[in-house]
Amino acid sequence: MNDAKLLSKYDIPTPRYTSYPTVPFWQTEPILENDWKNSLISSFSKSPQLSLYLHLPFCEMLCTYCGCNKRITKNHRVEKPYLETLLKEWHLYSKEFKTTPVLQELHLGGGTPTFFSAENLVDFLTKLMSEMEIPADADLSFEAHPSSTTLSHIEQLREIGFNRLSLGIQDFSVDILTRINRFQTLKQIENITNAARLNQYKSINYDLIYGLPGQTLAHIRHNIALIEKLKPDRIAFYSYAHVPWVKPGQRAYAEKDLPNGIEKQSLFTLGKQLLIEAGYLPIGMDHFALATDDLYKAFSKKVLHRNFMGYTPKDTSILIGLGVSAISSNENNYIQNHRDLETYQHKVENGQLPIEKGHLLNFEEQETGRQIKNILCRYETSWDKTFLDAEFGDNIKFDLNDLEKDGLIKQIENGLIVTDSGKSYLRNICLVFDNKYRANKPLKPLFSKSV
Repeated sequence: MNDAKLLSKYDIPTPRYTSYPTVPFWQTEPILENDWKNSLISSFSKSPQLSLYLHLPFCEMLCTYCGCNKRITKNHRVEKPYLETLLKEWHLYSKEFKTTPVLQELHLGGGTPTFFSAENLVDFLTKLMSEMEIPADADLSFEAHPSSTTLSHIEQLREIGFNRLSLGIQDFSVDILTRINRFQTLKQIENITNAARLNQYKSINYDLIYGLPGQTLAHIRHNIALIEKLKPDRIAFYSYAHVPWVKPGQRAYAEKDLPNGIEKQSLFTLGKQLLIEAGYLPIGMDHFALATDDLYKAFSKKVLHRNFMGYTPKDTSILIGLGVSAISSNENNYIQNHRDLETYQHKVENGQLPIEKGHLLNFEEQETGRQIKNILCRYETSWDKTFLDAEFGDNIKFDLNDLEKDGLIKQIENGLIVTDSGKSYLRNICLVFDNKYRANKPLKPLFSKSV
């Protein structure tokens, strides 16, 4: 099947699969705080290693493409109270642990983490990290907006152990940035990148997006030419997710303003080609890295992991998310904090974990999640011969045959291998195993398109 026919067939709304089941298909009844705590204590008793995600939701301006949970404000008096709430939320967890947690991974996401002053961040993080054991190889990282990241952020966070940095660039061109209401300069990006290298950050990531309003092949060439010059260690080359029914800010532009179908696929195809020519190696879905980076090393050893923070070389059974809308997980459960800032803060201030919803995983869901993770992290998976004998087994087999006929996978005994063509349609391959989606196919838009 040629590219145009493949695109016509497979460019459909699909989840991004940071979890299985995906959040819209979690159980409808709320998960009880004690049940979540007990499962967490059980996981912790097996291993005290954990990953920690901190959601810092504030931004000074609305970037209209953004799908994150954020609060737009120029009032920086919100910083200290919010960080104090995060620390209180952590203490609701830490008092349950009988031994000292071992922090393998810490990530500051947003929103705009660099909305917060370096001084406020360091004061809070020093208190938080003093209550944990931090191995020498721990990954401590933060997302940075080029226009708000200062030398103080780079230097002071490095002093307390931060060693990774992710710069939200999206596109280098002023005309595209203007359309998405994002303002930054090439000089700012160069200064932050150089400062991070001088301060011996071991990995620098750039986030880029393809499919933005008005974006053309010329923009992609310009972007990758600058990537080749600045040489970050990793690239996240994301598809723009147009979900205006969820994020009203995206109504700043109409469908006609967006490259779609073949146009959008061409942007990714060119970007991928140029990144490979520049020395970057493709990893999983929409990610690239130099061979010297830990992300590629984990991928090449088939130990790459994927969780609610995305791709990571670290695999801990416990992920604790602190902050409004943050998601936590262990091997048996998922929970998400309240998405409303005031509700989140009220719950924590009253000594309650701010759980809005959650999901208790059964065996079938755990096994399906493993298949999906393998496809996204290894381009292959295998299963026990009884796996496809479940309720939807015949439908899955039919769809696998269809994927193979279209050249996206090669079936092996009780397993599959993703072909080169299939690597552009990983979300579609995962969708075949998604029995929650199959049984409850949404009647209204929930997800962005796969390409």
